[in-house]
Amino acid sequence: MIRVVVNGAAGRMGSEVVRSVMAEEGLEIVGAVDPGAAGKDLGETVGKGHNGIVISKSLDEEFSKEKPDVVVDFTSPKVIYENAKYVLTHGVNMVIGTTGLTADQRDELAKIAETTGANGLVAPNFSLGAVLLMKVSAEISRYMPNAEIIELHHNHKYDAPSGTAKLTAEKMAAARTSAPEPDETKESLPGVRGGKYEGITIHSVRLPGYVAHQEVLFGGYGEILTLRHDSLDRKSFMPGVMLACKKCMTVKGFVYGLENYLE
Repeated sequence: MIRVVVNGAAGRMGSEVVRSVMAEEGLEIVGAVDPGAAGKDLGETVGKGHNGIVISKSLDEEFSKEKPDVVVDFTSPKVIYENAKYVLTHGVNMVIGTTGLTADQRDELAKIAETTGANGLVAPNFSLGAVLLMKVSAEISRYMPNAEIIELHHNHKYDAPSGTAKLTAEKMAAARTSAPEPDETKESLPGVRGGKYEGITIHSVRLPGYVAHQEVLFGGYGEILTLRHDSLDRKSFMPGVMLACKKCMTVKGFVYGLENYLE
């Protein structure tokens, strides 16, 4: 059994991860961290009934109890870098769904992981459909370089644009074989054309009711090609998280993007 600790266990994503680990063959939930729910029973907190696991207030407190095989982190961009440094420094594998890590920070974490022998994954999106959308978008960009991204999320999301949109743009930009035609539009309202990332315009929508959604629009001569992926429930992320918990035990290194575990 792979022994799992969930950091951010009382949050929307964290509690879903806990319930999924409890139901997943080959995985065992052995601990949880969440400062806002410290001291409470984990099973009761996630609606699964008393299970005797007491939620810790910090990773340091949790690691003083026992050392897990994997830590799954769905916390906050404000703390994810320090969380990851702590876990990897202790030689524990890590699955990160929290956005906010910069490229330099990911590089630094990769060096720590290499030194300690820990493995890890940072994934902006654990939905298999979203990963496939990124893959197809990159392929289309070889032939249709004019494109824009629209990403739509709930209004409690910490960051904009989403990590998924940024990774999609990175893959599309890297795949382009020709430059897009110039945008000659002049903004009469600053910011109305969205933001540029890797030369691709991204628009972020934040409204109650959304979960996680993304459109990639490609424009050509006399034609438009639109790709769209919708996550309607957080359960859509769970197969990818469960896969990552298992794969990080054997796939060496600290990698960025769930597609690295699908190959």
